[in-house]
Amino acid sequence: MDRPVTGKWLEELTVGLVIPHALRRTITEADNVFFTTMTMNPAWLHLDADYAAKETEFGKPLVNSLLTLGMVVGISVHETTLGTTVANLGFDKADFPAPLFHGDTIRVETEVMASRESSSRPGQGIVTFEHRAFNQNDVPVCRAVRNALMLARPTSD
Repeated sequence: MDRPVTGKWLEELTVGLVIPHALRRTITEADNVFFTTMTMNPAWLHLDADYAAKETEFGKPLVNSLLTLGMVVGISVHETTLGTTVANLGFDKADFPAPLFHGDTIRVETEVMASRESSSRPGQGIVTFEHRAFNQNDVPVCRAVRNALMLARPTSD
């Protein structure tokens, strides 16, 4: 079955390329509660509004940072890796410079930091992406650096 490819091939992922992603997402309380409980995280900081209001500097529950990271990478997929990736190889860094709360909307941009052909896997290469997320007030809320094994553009025989 042929599927549409919207990601970029290795040759298109040149160092310095910045992709402002079209998708944006408002994070709801339901998103946060579902993700936090599904991943077995019992932290009151994410689940208990009374605790967050009375016992934290934030005054309300924080969005789980792993949910934030997942959404940031997910938002990037259509325009970076959909149909062109072999595997996610890992994260070098994930920072959360400001908190996210229920009702915040995130937008994401991705920059290609490094790109090279694989020496052991012909037709593939390793790309380092930096994903940057901002809330509705343009405050940085996530910066993640990850490496992915990407496909080179297929050749016609």
